[in-house]
Amino acid sequence: MKSFGVHLFFLLFLAAIASVTVQAFTGTYGINYGRIANNILSPDDVVTLLRAAKIKNVRIYDFDHSVLKAFSGTGLELVVGLPNENLRDVSANADHAMNWVKENVLAYLPDTHIRGIAIGNEVLGSNDEFSGFLLGAVKNVYNALDKLKLSHLVQITTAHSQAVFAASFPPSSCVFKDNVVQYMKPLLEFFSQIGSPFCLNAYPFLAYMSNKDQIDINYALFLPTKGADDPKTKLHYDNLLDAQIDAAYAALEDAGYGKMEVIVTETGWASHGDENEAAATANNARTYNYNLRKRLAKMKGTPLRPKSVLKVYVFAIFNENLKPGPTSERNFGLFKPDGSISYDIGFHGFKSSSADSSLLSLKEIRASGWSGSYSIILTMAIALLLVL
Repeated sequence: MKSFGVHLFFLLFLAAIASVTVQAFTGTYGINYGRIANNILSPDDVVTLLRAAKIKNVRIYDFDHSVLKAFSGTGLELVVGLPNENLRDVSANADHAMNWVKENVLAYLPDTHIRGIAIGNEVLGSNDEFSGFLLGAVKNVYNALDKLKLSHLVQITTAHSQAVFAASFPPSSCVFKDNVVQYMKPLLEFFSQIGSPFCLNAYPFLAYMSNKDQIDINYALFLPTKGADDPKTKLHYDNLLDAQIDAAYAALEDAGYGKMEVIVTETGWASHGDENEAAATANNARTYNYNLRKRLAKMKGTPLRPKSVLKVYVFAIFNENLKPGPTSERNFGLFKPDGSISYDIGFHGFKSSSADSSLLSLKEIRASGWSGSYSIILTMAIALLLVL
C-alpha cells in the first residue's frame, strides 16, 4: 500500500500540472517541415537552419523518430502529426491511442519540446474517407494524454482547408458546408471544452489562382490596393489573408463557437509553377512571404478580431521534389533542398560549422523561452508514472 505522503505529493503535483495552460505557439511565426523529398537536409542540419533563422515553432506531418531525436535539447517547439491513414486504428481502439502517445510523445519528453499533436490534416471537406474517424481519434489521443497527466502540456488540434466552407466572401457570409457540419460541430464542441484553437490552412495563392478575374494580385500579396469592404460588418480588408481568417471566424460564430481562436497552420506562395500557374514566381513568393513576416511582426489581429494576435505557420521549409500534383506543389519552400535560400526575405541559408551545429546550453535554452518549470514538471510526471 502506498503511503499517505506519496498520495499527498501526487495530488500536489497534479494541482501544479492543472495550473499550466496549454500554449502550443510562441510569438507569431512558425514553419511547416514537410519531408516529401529525397534530397533535403538531415533533421540535424534542419535544426541548425531553423535556429540560425530564429524560427522556434515547427510543425511536422508525422512522428518520425529521427526528427524527434534531432529536436531533443534544442528549445524548438514541435507539433507532431498523426497522419490520416492512422485515424481509423486510433479512433477504434483507445489502447492503440495510448500506445501511440507513449511511443511517440511521452518517450521523447521533456528533452524534445513537443507542444502539440495535429490529428490528421485537411480531413473534412474533401472526401469522406477519414471524416468518420476524426473525432474518435481526437478524443482517444486526448484521453491518453489526460491519463498520462500531459493534457495540460500538449495541445490537440486538427487543420482544416478552406474546403470546409460553403462561401468565404464577404467574410461575414462564411458558413460551414452542409456535408461538413455533422462532423464539424461535435469536433468544435470538444475543442471548446479542452481549449483548442481552430486551425486553418489558408492560401491567398490558391484563391487568386482560382479567381484571377475577381481578385487583385496586390490584394493577395499584401501590396497597396483599394482592398475590399464587407457590407455587413462595414470592415475594410487590405489583404486577402485577413479576409480568409475572418471568414473562418464568421463560420465559427455561425456554428456557435465565435470565441474560438483561429490559427493559420499553413500559408505560403509557390515560387515556380506550370504554364497555367503564371502567378507562381520567385518574385511573388518573395513578396508574399516578406510582407507576411512584416505583417506578423506588428503583433496585431484581423479586422474582425483586432485583439487576437495572429499566429501563422508558413509552408514550408523546403521545396519537396516528390510531392504529387502541379509543379507549384513542389515549390513552396523558403529554402532549397541544400538549405540555401529560395529567395531573400531576411533569412540566411544553411552554413555548416561546429559552432552552428552545437546544442544550446541550458542558459541559451532558457533565454530562448524554454521553461525550466515545464521541463521539471514533465520529468516529475514521467518519474511518477514509472513509480506509482
